Amino acid sequence: MTRLRAPFLDDPDASAVMSMLVQGGHQAWFVGGCVRNALLKRPVNDLDVTTDARPERVIELAGQAGLRSVPTGIDHGTITVISGGAPFEITTFRRDVVTDGRRATVAFSDTIDEDAARRDFTMNAIYAAPDGTLADPVGGLPDLEARKVRFIGDPALRIEEDYLRILRFFRFHAIYGDPEGGIDAEGLAACATHLDGIPRLSRERVGAEMMKLLAAPDPAPSLASMQASFVLNAVLPGAAAEAVTILIHLEEGRPPDPVRRLAALGGEGVAERLRLSKAHARRLTTLRDAALGDWGLAEMGYRLGARDAEDAALVRAALAQQALTQGQLDILRDAAARAFPVSARDLMPDHEGPALGARLRRLETRWIASGFRLSKEELLSDEPD
Repeated sequence: MTRLRAPFLDDPDASAVMSMLVQGGHQAWFVGGCVRNALLKRPVNDLDVTTDARPERVIELAGQAGLRSVPTGIDHGTITVISGGAPFEITTFRRDVVTDGRRATVAFSDTIDEDAARRDFTMNAIYAAPDGTLADPVGGLPDLEARKVRFIGDPALRIEEDYLRILRFFRFHAIYGDPEGGIDAEGLAACATHLDGIPRLSRERVGAEMMKLLAAPDPAPSLASMQASFVLNAVLPGAAAEAVTILIHLEEGRPPDPVRRLAALGGEGVAERLRLSKAHARRLTTLRDAALGDWGLAEMGYRLGARDAEDAALVRAALAQQALTQGQLDILRDAAARAFPVSARDLMPDHEGPALGARLRRLETRWIASGFRLSKEELLSDEPD
């Protein structure tokens, strides 16, 4: 294929940005995820543009075209141009000068070849001109067709430029790779020999990558490769990929849920190591504790509600390597709809303070044990003071 056909090529706002650069005497290329996803017939979310125009020149051209520009990353060559209310990140061709595994010092370049050489994977270095003509400086098209996630050039050098690329390698394989073809052996070996770079990454970046990986339709093969190469242990000591493999089969068409899958994956200090949000951390604890606890399915459904109870039951089944039947799901859902018939007001004024709370809990335990059958009158009349 030498020409891309994609709706964004005909978008008037995008065309205005590309024309601004071309009419100013510069190259203009769409690059990265928008080109990759369009070739794969997948949704395109963001349009990234690259050019030989320097940032100051981009600002000048935008002003001449009546478009607003924002110097969002001018030190690294990125200017955001607003066209028709839509933002377009325009980045000058670059080449890395110095890297430390977390960030790079860059110099501007005039060639697409140098710009491509500094990117991570071949499938992310396919360029499309405004008319859809493709440029493929590093052989990304055949890799994309084969669904092979491959580092550009020497994998070790690409990783040493940014150690986060280790996790991106596994995430991209989970989303774009061919499970039948397996993971790229050379890239996997390079990841395995650069484990010492992972602790140098911020936990926020690591957590973001892991959550994206776990949100893939089927991250199990990538997680298994991470475990075999000891990358998984470097990220989450004590985590085990096997339960996630089983969980994927148990999910049976349910939407991917990274927190549910993280609960099955396990590990030490997960919330802190991945800098999870408070909401995600609370839910992870809820699911993991319920899956490993001794609540029956009915009590789990009543206490957690239908959604979390079902997820906790799925995690429990995956960890135990067992099935979760429709009958068991019905028990959960039925229990989730139950409402405890006794309130604090029913016990007042005879009980108050800690004694009130203790009796409420005692009555609730009896009610759950009865299969939710005991009425308020039966609970109150049968419960000794």
